[in-house]
Amino acid sequence: MDQKQIEEIVRSVMASMGQPQAPAASTPACETQSCAAPSAAESCALDLGSAEAKAWIGVEEPHRADVLTELRRSTAARVCTGRAGPRPRTQALLRFLADHSRSKDTVLKEVPEEWVKAQGLLEVRSEISDKNLYLTRPDMGRRLSQEAIEALKSQCVMSPDVQVVISDGLSTDAITANYDEILPPLLSGLKQAGLKVGTPFFVRYGRVKIEDQIGEILGAKVVILLVGERPGLGQSESLSCYAVYSPRVATTVEADRTCISNIHQGGTPPVEAAAVIVDLAKRMLEQKASGINMTR
Repeated sequence: MDQKQIEEIVRSVMASMGQPQAPAASTPACETQSCAAPSAAESCALDLGSAEAKAWIGVEEPHRADVLTELRRSTAARVCTGRAGPRPRTQALLRFLADHSRSKDTVLKEVPEEWVKAQGLLEVRSEISDKNLYLTRPDMGRRLSQEAIEALKSQCVMSPDVQVVISDGLSTDAITANYDEILPPLLSGLKQAGLKVGTPFFVRYGRVKIEDQIGEILGAKVVILLVGERPGLGQSESLSCYAVYSPRVATTVEADRTCISNIHQGGTPPVEAAAVIVDLAKRMLEQKASGINMTR
């Protein structure tokens, strides 16, 4: 259907409604004169997750462009985005919306079962059956299902010095993005320290406090939980480590845990975090304490 046919249809519809006919469309300005193409930084086709988009500076005619460039490189915060009158510029708004969508996606999506199997991990679940229930009933995410309890008792090493647990938490990306660089060096470091290491496994829909029940069931001296953090705006790959000494469901409180957060390539590198966690586990065993009860 060409432009002339479209105009005829419009005139016919307008006439049937008793409205004056629409004038013929004028030739678009871009057909008679050249239109300036938008720059790559301003183009809506720019990949909003790319390094180029993240380094974009929206301040027009800056007095010291080199200062803005250095400031932009030094932080992931939304600086140097400029304004369009009282409003954010289009590129800045699009990046904000894209980052917000990415953060929502990592909360809602699942760690693929195929991925868990590919890592050779035993998978167990909390009492949660789906993601919606996980988000609305955090109390159920703190307890293992009966099937999970039986699986741990039958398939895991009992009474380890250190038990390492992986859980999706509130960020699927945090697990899949950092796993290869944190778990192998962590397990290797614990074994080289002469510690008895339990069978690592994956808990789907787990909350932090679930490590208390795990430690109690397996008789672990130290439990290390690697769990996806609640994502920030534009940072959906941040992992946390919650370590606790001799946890008990009835008596362990949040102050008994030691937390190492912000583990990702843009924060604490996973390999570096693994070394810190190994040292932390050794100190916990030496002091027989964790959280606020540890001495530095």
